[in-house]
Amino acid sequence: MQDHTVIAAFENSGDAQSAVNALAQAGISRTNIQMHPAADSGLSSDTTTTTSAEHSGGIGGFFRSLFGMDDDYRDTHDVYAESVRRGHYVVTVNADSDSQLEQASDILNRFNPVDVDQRAQHWRSQGWAGYDENAPQLGRDEIERDRTAYAAMPRTDTTADSTADTQRIPVIQEELKVGKRMVQRGGVRVFQRVRETPVNEEVRLREEQVKVERHPVDRPASEADFASIKEGAVELRETAEEAVVSKTARVVEEVEVGKEVRDRTEQINDTVRRTDVEVEQLGAGDRGMARTDAMMADDDTEYRRHWQNTYGTSGGRYEDYGDAYRYGSQMAGADSFKNYRWEEAEPQLRSDWERDHPGSTWEKVKDAVRYSVERARGHRTH
Repeated sequence: MQDHTVIAAFENSGDAQSAVNALAQAGISRTNIQMHPAADSGLSSDTTTTTSAEHSGGIGGFFRSLFGMDDDYRDTHDVYAESVRRGHYVVTVNADSDSQLEQASDILNRFNPVDVDQRAQHWRSQGWAGYDENAPQLGRDEIERDRTAYAAMPRTDTTADSTADTQRIPVIQEELKVGKRMVQRGGVRVFQRVRETPVNEEVRLREEQVKVERHPVDRPASEADFASIKEGAVELRETAEEAVVSKTARVVEEVEVGKEVRDRTEQINDTVRRTDVEVEQLGAGDRGMARTDAMMADDDTEYRRHWQNTYGTSGGRYEDYGDAYRYGSQMAGADSFKNYRWEEAEPQLRSDWERDHPGSTWEKVKDAVRYSVERARGHRTH
Protein backbone atom coordinates (compact mmCIF):
# COMPACT_ATOMS: atom_id res chain seq x y z
CA MET A 1 0.00 0.00 0.00
CA GLN A 2 1.30 3.47 -0.86
CA ASP A 3 2.58 5.74 1.89
CA HIS A 4 0.28 8.57 0.74
CA THR A 5 -2.98 6.67 0.65
CA VAL A 6 -5.89 7.32 3.03
CA ILE A 7 -8.91 5.07 3.26
CA ALA A 8 -12.26 5.46 5.04
CA ALA A 9 -15.49 3.47 5.18
CA PHE A 10 -19.02 4.94 5.32
CA GLU A 11 -22.38 3.42 6.21
CA ASN A 12 -24.22 4.87 3.24
CA SER A 13 -23.48 6.05 -0.26
CA GLY A 14 -24.69 9.58 0.51
CA ASP A 15 -21.91 10.22 3.03
CA ALA A 16 -19.36 8.54 0.76
CA GLN A 17 -20.47 10.58 -2.27
CA SER A 18 -20.41 13.82 -0.24
CA ALA A 19 -16.87 13.04 0.87
CA VAL A 20 -15.81 12.37 -2.74
CA ASN A 21 -17.31 15.67 -3.90
CA ALA A 22 -15.65 17.60 -1.06
CA LEU A 23 -12.28 16.03 -1.91
CA ALA A 24 -12.65 17.06 -5.54
CA GLN A 25 -13.68 20.60 -4.57
CA ALA A 26 -10.54 20.81 -2.40
CA GLY A 27 -8.42 20.37 -5.52
CA ILE A 28 -7.59 16.70 -5.28
CA SER A 29 -7.51 15.10 -8.70
CA ARG A 30 -10.55 12.95 -9.50
CA THR A 31 -8.28 10.24 -10.82
CA ASN A 32 -6.75 9.92 -7.35
CA ILE A 33 -10.15 9.32 -5.71
CA GLN A 34 -11.71 5.87 -5.71
CA MET A 35 -15.03 4.69 -4.32
CA HIS A 36 -16.12 1.08 -3.92
CA PRO A 37 -18.77 0.06 -4.68
CA ALA A 38 -20.19 2.73 -6.98
CA ALA A 39 -22.81 5.04 -5.44
CA ASP A 40 -26.44 4.14 -6.01
CA SER A 41 -27.03 7.30 -8.01
CA GLY A 42 -23.76 7.14 -9.95
CA LEU A 43 -20.69 9.32 -9.82
CA SER A 44 -19.35 12.12 -11.89
CA SER A 45 -17.76 10.82 -15.04
CA ASP A 46 -14.36 12.11 -13.90
CA THR A 47 -14.36 10.07 -10.68
CA THR A 48 -12.80 6.63 -10.70
CA THR A 49 -15.16 3.90 -9.50
CA THR A 50 -14.43 0.23 -9.20
CA THR A 51 -16.51 -2.78 -9.98
CA SER A 52 -15.89 -6.47 -9.97
CA ALA A 53 -15.44 -6.32 -13.72
CA GLU A 54 -12.62 -3.80 -13.43
CA HIS A 55 -10.81 -5.76 -10.77
CA SER A 56 -10.92 -9.48 -11.21
CA GLY A 57 -11.78 -11.19 -7.98
CA GLY A 58 -14.55 -8.72 -7.07
CA ILE A 59 -14.31 -6.99 -3.68
CA GLY A 60 -11.35 -9.11 -2.66
CA GLY A 61 -9.53 -8.25 -5.88
CA PHE A 62 -10.02 -4.53 -5.32
CA PHE A 63 -8.52 -4.60 -1.84
CA ARG A 64 -5.71 -6.92 -2.91
CA SER A 65 -4.79 -4.30 -5.49
CA LEU A 66 -4.94 -1.67 -2.75
CA PHE A 67 -3.21 -3.47 0.12
CA GLY A 68 -1.46 -6.35 -1.57
CA MET A 69 -1.38 -9.76 0.11
CA ASP A 70 1.57 -9.09 2.39
CA ASP A 71 0.97 -10.66 5.81
CA ASP A 72 1.38 -7.20 7.35
CA TYR A 73 -1.79 -6.04 5.58
CA ARG A 74 -3.82 -9.23 5.36
CA ASP A 75 -6.04 -8.37 8.34
CA THR A 76 -6.64 -4.84 7.03
CA HIS A 77 -7.53 -6.25 3.59
CA ASP A 78 -10.03 -8.66 5.16
CA VAL A 79 -11.69 -6.00 7.31
CA TYR A 80 -12.27 -3.53 4.47
CA ALA A 81 -13.38 -6.22 2.03
CA GLU A 82 -15.85 -7.55 4.61
CA SER A 83 -17.14 -4.04 5.32
CA VAL A 84 -18.08 -3.66 1.64
CA ARG A 85 -19.75 -7.09 1.68
CA ARG A 86 -21.79 -5.88 4.65
CA GLY A 87 -23.05 -2.79 2.82
CA HIS A 88 -20.43 -0.13 3.54
CA TYR A 89 -18.88 2.24 0.99
CA VAL A 90 -15.11 2.66 0.94
CA VAL A 91 -13.37 5.81 -0.35
CA THR A 92 -9.63 5.86 -1.00
CA VAL A 93 -7.43 8.84 -1.86
CA ASN A 94 -3.92 8.69 -3.30
CA ALA A 95 -2.38 11.97 -2.14
CA ASP A 96 0.49 13.68 -3.92
CA SER A 97 2.12 15.00 -0.74
CA ASP A 98 2.00 14.84 3.05
CA SER A 99 0.05 18.09 3.24
CA GLN A 100 -2.54 16.78 0.77
CA LEU A 101 -2.65 13.57 2.80
CA GLU A 102 -3.60 15.50 5.95
CA GLN A 103 -6.11 17.59 3.98
CA ALA A 104 -7.81 14.46 2.66
CA SER A 105 -7.93 13.00 6.18
CA ASP A 106 -9.65 16.13 7.52
CA ILE A 107 -12.23 16.08 4.73
CA LEU A 108 -13.05 12.37 5.06
CA ASN A 109 -13.43 12.70 8.79
CA ARG A 110 -16.15 15.35 8.38
CA PHE A 111 -18.55 12.86 6.78
CA ASN A 112 -18.91 10.37 9.64
CA PRO A 113 -16.58 7.50 8.69
CA VAL A 114 -17.20 4.30 10.63
CA ASP A 115 -14.70 2.70 12.98
CA VAL A 116 -13.90 -0.43 11.02
CA ASP A 117 -11.88 -1.90 13.88
CA GLN A 118 -14.88 -1.79 16.21
CA ARG A 119 -17.06 -3.22 13.45
CA ALA A 120 -14.56 -6.04 12.95
CA GLN A 121 -14.58 -6.72 16.70
CA HIS A 122 -18.36 -7.03 16.53
CA TRP A 123 -18.18 -9.36 13.54
CA ARG A 124 -15.63 -11.57 15.27
CA SER A 125 -17.88 -11.80 18.32
CA GLN A 126 -20.49 -13.28 15.98
CA GLY A 127 -18.09 -15.87 14.61
CA TRP A 128 -16.54 -14.06 11.64
CA ALA A 129 -13.02 -15.44 11.05
CA GLY A 130 -11.95 -13.52 7.96
CA TYR A 131 -13.08 -12.42 4.53
CA ASP A 132 -14.51 -15.19 2.35
CA GLU A 133 -14.63 -14.35 -1.36
CA ASN A 134 -17.36 -16.94 -1.85
CA ALA A 135 -19.66 -15.42 0.76
CA PRO A 136 -22.65 -13.60 -0.81
CA GLN A 137 -23.27 -9.86 -0.48
CA LEU A 138 -25.64 -9.10 2.42
CA GLY A 139 -29.15 -8.03 1.50
CA ARG A 140 -30.78 -4.85 2.76
CA ASP A 141 -32.60 -6.64 5.64
CA GLU A 142 -29.42 -8.47 6.66
CA ILE A 143 -27.45 -5.24 6.63
CA GLU A 144 -30.07 -3.58 8.82
CA ARG A 145 -29.99 -6.46 11.32
CA ASP A 146 -26.18 -6.41 11.40
CA ARG A 147 -26.06 -2.68 12.13
CA THR A 148 -28.82 -2.93 14.75
CA ALA A 149 -26.83 -5.64 16.55
CA TYR A 150 -23.69 -3.50 16.35
CA ALA A 151 -25.51 -0.48 17.80
CA ALA A 152 -26.63 -2.63 20.77
CA MET A 153 -23.10 -3.91 21.42
CA PRO A 154 -21.68 -2.58 24.74
CA ARG A 155 -18.80 -0.16 24.21
CA THR A 156 -15.56 -0.54 26.14
CA ASP A 157 -13.49 1.84 24.05
CA THR A 158 -13.00 5.20 25.77
CA THR A 159 -12.16 6.74 22.39
CA ALA A 160 -15.69 6.27 21.03
CA ASP A 161 -17.34 8.98 18.97
CA SER A 162 -19.11 10.56 21.94
CA THR A 163 -17.93 14.11 22.52
CA ALA A 164 -20.33 14.86 25.39
CA ASP A 165 -18.18 13.16 28.03
CA THR A 166 -15.07 14.72 29.42
CA GLN A 167 -12.45 12.54 31.02
CA ARG A 168 -10.21 13.94 33.68
CA ILE A 169 -6.88 12.31 34.37
CA PRO A 170 -5.51 13.48 37.71
CA VAL A 171 -1.84 14.32 37.93
CA ILE A 172 -0.77 13.30 41.42
CA GLN A 173 2.39 14.54 43.06
CA GLU A 174 3.65 13.75 46.52
CA GLU A 175 5.10 16.48 48.68
CA LEU A 176 7.71 15.90 51.36
CA LYS A 177 6.91 17.51 54.69
CA VAL A 178 9.41 17.22 57.54
CA GLY A 179 8.18 17.83 61.11
CA LYS A 180 9.50 17.21 64.61
CA ARG A 181 8.38 15.14 67.56
CA MET A 182 9.82 14.51 71.01
CA VAL A 183 11.29 11.08 71.65
CA GLN A 184 12.98 9.59 74.72
CA ARG A 185 16.71 9.39 74.11
CA GLY A 186 17.89 8.42 77.64
CA GLY A 187 18.80 10.61 80.64
CA VAL A 188 20.33 10.65 84.14
CA ARG A 189 18.81 9.41 87.40
CA VAL A 190 20.44 10.69 90.60
CA PHE A 191 20.06 8.67 93.80
CA GLN A 192 20.78 9.96 97.34
CA ARG A 193 21.79 7.34 99.87
CA VAL A 194 23.10 7.54 103.45
CA ARG A 195 26.17 5.58 104.37
CA GLU A 196 27.97 5.36 107.72
CA THR A 197 31.70 5.69 107.99
CA PRO A 198 33.57 4.72 111.19
CA VAL A 199 35.41 7.67 112.79
CA ASN A 200 38.14 7.27 115.44
CA GLU A 201 39.03 10.20 117.66
CA GLU A 202 41.17 10.36 120.85
CA VAL A 203 40.20 12.47 123.88
CA ARG A 204 41.98 12.84 127.24
CA LEU A 205 39.66 12.36 130.24
CA ARG A 206 40.41 13.30 133.87
CA GLU A 207 39.02 11.42 136.84
CA GLU A 208 39.41 11.81 140.63
CA GLN A 209 39.93 8.99 143.13
CA VAL A 210 39.80 9.40 146.96
CA LYS A 211 42.87 8.05 148.59
CA VAL A 212 42.84 7.23 152.31
CA GLU A 213 46.16 6.75 154.02
CA ARG A 214 46.94 6.25 157.65
CA HIS A 215 50.25 7.50 159.06
CA PRO A 216 51.43 6.74 162.62
CA VAL A 217 52.07 9.98 164.56
CA ASP A 218 53.54 10.51 168.06
CA ARG A 219 53.32 14.09 169.27
CA PRO A 220 51.61 15.96 172.07
CA ALA A 221 47.99 16.99 171.37
CA SER A 222 47.30 20.63 170.83
CA GLU A 223 44.31 22.79 171.58
CA ALA A 224 43.16 22.29 168.06
CA ASP A 225 43.41 18.63 168.52
CA PHE A 226 41.29 18.82 171.64
CA ALA A 227 38.72 20.93 169.78
CA SER A 228 38.32 18.32 167.13
CA ILE A 229 37.50 15.69 169.64
CA LYS A 230 33.83 15.32 168.86
CA GLU A 231 31.66 13.18 166.73
CA GLY A 232 31.32 14.10 162.99
CA ALA A 233 31.97 12.95 159.55
CA VAL A 234 34.22 14.10 156.75
CA GLU A 235 32.95 13.47 153.27
CA LEU A 236 35.10 13.69 150.17
CA ARG A 237 33.57 12.98 146.76
CA GLU A 238 35.31 11.68 143.67
CA THR A 239 34.68 13.24 140.15
CA ALA A 240 35.58 12.02 136.71
CA GLU A 241 35.32 13.29 133.10
CA GLU A 242 33.57 11.21 130.50
CA ALA A 243 33.46 11.60 126.68
CA VAL A 244 30.42 13.36 125.39
CA VAL A 245 29.71 12.76 121.65
CA SER A 246 27.69 15.22 119.61
CA LYS A 247 27.41 15.56 115.82
CA THR A 248 26.73 18.55 113.63
CA ALA A 249 25.86 18.40 109.89
CA ARG A 250 27.74 20.49 107.40
CA VAL A 251 27.26 20.82 103.60
CA VAL A 252 30.51 19.76 102.04
CA GLU A 253 29.46 19.33 98.36
CA GLU A 254 26.57 20.11 96.01
CA VAL A 255 25.46 17.96 93.05
CA GLU A 256 23.62 20.02 90.43
CA VAL A 257 21.34 18.19 87.93
CA GLY A 258 20.03 20.06 84.89
CA LYS A 259 19.64 19.89 81.05
CA GLU A 260 21.67 21.57 78.38
CA VAL A 261 19.85 22.21 75.05
CA ARG A 262 21.68 22.49 71.74
CA ASP A 263 20.42 22.56 68.14
CA ARG A 264 21.71 20.45 65.25
CA THR A 265 20.85 20.21 61.54
CA GLU A 266 19.97 16.81 60.07
CA GLN A 267 19.79 16.13 56.31
CA ILE A 268 16.64 14.22 55.33
CA ASN A 269 16.87 12.15 52.11
CA ASP A 270 13.71 10.57 50.67
CA THR A 271 11.78 10.23 47.40
CA VAL A 272 8.41 11.57 46.30
CA ARG A 273 6.26 10.22 43.49
CA ARG A 274 4.43 12.02 40.69
CA THR A 275 2.22 10.76 37.91
CA ASP A 276 3.06 12.19 34.50
CA VAL A 277 0.53 12.26 31.68
CA GLU A 278 1.95 11.98 28.19
CA VAL A 279 -0.18 13.48 25.44
CA GLU A 280 0.16 12.12 21.91
CA GLN A 281 -1.19 14.35 19.18
CA LEU A 282 -3.42 12.50 16.72
CA GLY A 283 -4.40 13.69 13.28
CA ALA A 284 -7.97 14.54 12.41
CA GLY A 285 -8.32 11.33 10.44
CA ASP A 286 -7.35 9.00 13.25
CA ARG A 287 -10.92 7.91 13.99
CA GLY A 288 -12.33 5.19 11.79
CA MET A 289 -9.42 5.00 9.35
CA ALA A 290 -6.68 2.49 8.68
CA ARG A 291 -3.77 4.16 10.51
CA THR A 292 -0.92 2.90 12.60
CA ASP A 293 -2.97 3.14 15.80
CA ALA A 294 -5.62 0.89 14.28
CA MET A 295 -2.96 -1.71 13.64
CA MET A 296 -1.50 -1.78 17.14
CA ALA A 297 -2.40 -5.43 17.75
CA ASP A 298 -0.74 -6.46 14.49
CA ASP A 299 2.25 -4.26 15.28
CA ASP A 300 2.71 -5.88 18.68
CA THR A 301 2.82 -9.30 17.05
CA GLU A 302 5.38 -8.07 14.54
CA TYR A 303 7.44 -6.37 17.24
CA ARG A 304 7.56 -9.58 19.23
CA ARG A 305 8.66 -11.50 16.12
CA HIS A 306 11.37 -8.92 15.40
CA TRP A 307 12.51 -9.00 19.03
CA GLN A 308 12.76 -12.79 18.93
CA ASN A 309 14.85 -12.70 15.76
CA THR A 310 17.05 -9.78 16.83
CA TYR A 311 17.39 -10.02 20.61
CA GLY A 312 15.97 -13.41 21.59
CA THR A 313 19.30 -15.20 21.67
CA SER A 314 20.88 -12.56 23.93
CA GLY A 315 18.48 -13.14 26.80
CA GLY A 316 16.21 -10.62 28.45
CA ARG A 317 12.50 -10.05 27.94
CA TYR A 318 10.39 -8.46 25.23
CA GLU A 319 9.00 -6.08 27.85
CA ASP A 320 12.51 -4.56 28.18
CA TYR A 321 12.22 -3.36 24.57
CA GLY A 322 8.49 -2.61 24.39
CA ASP A 323 8.99 1.11 25.11
CA ALA A 324 11.53 1.33 22.28
CA TYR A 325 9.13 -0.18 19.73
CA ARG A 326 6.33 2.15 20.85
CA TYR A 327 8.67 5.13 20.82
CA GLY A 328 9.68 4.47 17.21
CA SER A 329 6.07 3.97 16.14
CA GLN A 330 5.07 7.25 17.76
CA MET A 331 7.96 9.25 16.32
CA ALA A 332 7.25 7.95 12.81
CA GLY A 333 4.21 10.23 12.65
CA ALA A 334 5.98 13.36 13.90
CA ASP A 335 6.14 16.30 11.51
CA SER A 336 9.90 16.59 12.06
CA PHE A 337 10.41 13.18 10.41
CA LYS A 338 8.23 13.61 7.34
CA ASN A 339 11.26 13.48 5.05
CA TYR A 340 12.59 10.49 6.93
CA ARG A 341 16.10 9.16 6.45
CA TRP A 342 17.51 7.08 9.28
CA GLU A 343 20.98 8.61 9.10
CA GLU A 344 19.51 12.11 9.52
CA ALA A 345 16.84 11.19 12.06
CA GLU A 346 18.95 9.00 14.36
CA PRO A 347 20.77 11.82 16.28
CA GLN A 348 17.47 13.44 17.29
CA LEU A 349 15.85 10.10 18.10
CA ARG A 350 18.84 9.14 20.20
CA SER A 351 18.88 12.46 22.07
CA ASP A 352 15.17 12.27 22.92
CA TRP A 353 15.42 8.61 23.95
CA GLU A 354 18.40 9.09 26.27
CA ARG A 355 16.77 12.15 27.81
CA ASP A 356 13.51 10.35 28.58
CA HIS A 357 15.02 6.92 29.35
CA PRO A 358 18.25 7.53 31.30
CA GLY A 359 18.37 3.91 32.41
CA SER A 360 18.43 2.49 28.87
CA THR A 361 21.33 2.75 26.43
CA TRP A 362 20.63 3.75 22.84
CA GLU A 363 22.85 1.06 21.35
CA LYS A 364 20.77 -1.57 23.12
CA VAL A 365 17.42 -0.47 21.65
CA LYS A 366 18.51 1.23 18.40
CA ASP A 367 17.48 -1.67 16.15
CA ALA A 368 14.06 -1.89 17.80
CA VAL A 369 13.42 1.83 17.31
CA ARG A 370 14.53 1.76 13.68
CA TYR A 371 12.38 -1.27 12.90
CA SER A 372 9.23 0.27 14.43
CA VAL A 373 9.82 3.64 12.71
CA GLU A 374 10.20 2.08 9.29
CA ARG A 375 7.31 -0.33 9.85
CA ALA A 376 5.01 2.49 10.98
CA ARG A 377 5.87 4.63 7.98
CA GLY A 378 5.16 1.68 5.73
CA HIS A 379 1.72 1.45 7.33
CA ARG A 380 0.79 5.09 6.81
CA THR A 381 -2.45 5.16 4.88
CA HIS A 382 -3.40 8.84 5.21
